[in-house]
Amino acid sequence: MNNFLYLVPIALGLGLVGLVAFMWALRSGQYDDLDGAAERILFDDDRPLPEQRGTPTQHHAGQ
Repeated sequence: MNNFLYLVPIALGLGLVGLVAFMWALRSGQYDDLDGAAERILFDDDRPLPEQRGTPTQHHAGQ
């Protein structure tokens, strides 16, 4: 029974910390654009890598 006197306030404190962290994330805009990253991966914005000297760009059969 004595352990409950320590565990209940610790559990309530941890719950309060989690709630505060969640509210901070909401206010700072962490959940504003949920689909943006999922859609951004579909667009090909990458530039081609520059060609390096000494490396073949095409593989020819028979050479």
